[in-house]
Amino acid sequence: MSKRSRVFALMLAMVMVLAACGNGSETTTTTSGGGGDTTTTAPSDTTTTEAAPTEEEVELVLAHSYQDNQPQVRCGAFVIKEVAEGENVGLTIEIFGASTLGGDAARIESVISGDIDIDIQGASALASVYAPMTVVDGAFVFDDSEHLYNYFSSDASKALKDGFYEATGVRILGAWNTGARQFTANKPIREPADLEGLRMRFPPSPTFLLNAAAMGANAVEVAYEELYLALQQGTVDGQENPLVNIYAINLAEVQDYISLSSHQLSSNLVIMGQKWDQLSPAQQAAIQKGVDEAMIREPECAAEDEESILQEWRDNGAIEIIDDVNREAFREKVEPYLRENFTDEQIEVLEAIRSAAE
Repeated sequence: MSKRSRVFALMLAMVMVLAACGNGSETTTTTSGGGGDTTTTAPSDTTTTEAAPTEEEVELVLAHSYQDNQPQVRCGAFVIKEVAEGENVGLTIEIFGASTLGGDAARIESVISGDIDIDIQGASALASVYAPMTVVDGAFVFDDSEHLYNYFSSDASKALKDGFYEATGVRILGAWNTGARQFTANKPIREPADLEGLRMRFPPSPTFLLNAAAMGANAVEVAYEELYLALQQGTVDGQENPLVNIYAINLAEVQDYISLSSHQLSSNLVIMGQKWDQLSPAQQAAIQKGVDEAMIREPECAAEDEESILQEWRDNGAIEIIDDVNREAFREKVEPYLRENFTDEQIEVLEAIRSAAE
């Protein structure tokens, strides 16, 4: 029995005890007047109301790898918690950020095993347990944030979600775009040929390395935590990341140009394990409502943060912004490469994503 149910049961028992002390048919009141005490009787209210059932209290663990000031948390994780708990259906969500419950790979396994209830993950990390997920983080697969939203909020994503659930026992509740990835280097990158001769840092992930090959980049694997030093020492010549990540570790101090290629959307998927089946329909609806709200608000927050960062750089000249990148030239180079290297199952996911672009 939950804490709330136990309290309710105790209150009900107290009412029953008090009722038993009377005769059950009338109430007695005593008044004092000039002629002495007088006693009057009044009929008791025999109308009874049945108490509404209460939801069993459930505590959920939500994990992620981000800092509280990032849009993934401010307008993602916190929104899910606020909205779901605000439905008053017995849910409490405790958030563990900054990879305190493990890195991406470890947390995926924890969601599968049931040790973590809800997690926020990038698609490339989820591809380690379900290969078709690779496509979601493919270069130029999505046109923009609205395209990603349309895909994950429509039946176009049903096959991917169902396949992921069948393979892992984990549900995809929703997804959002947390910013496009952009190139930085000590020279402008306006077209694929500009990548020639540059050692470009990419995350050590098969999905990102596939994107690098598709764009014709010479990829060097470097951990994000080591990226500033690698650029400062010349171990790598450039890199690619969302604006908020570039800003967070002050890469403008060690790079001269940022080229707005927007070659890949950075995705976050909200996943939930076996605890979902233990929730009531009202609790499931509350969590889904929170995720749906975060799918709208997080991209808006990310876009606001990006515009603020770009304006600051325009004002202080910390890094030169290249906004005339030939994205179509990159797209024409990337698409045939990905189609040639994707499996048949991944091609099906790609076609479903492209169908949601209309």
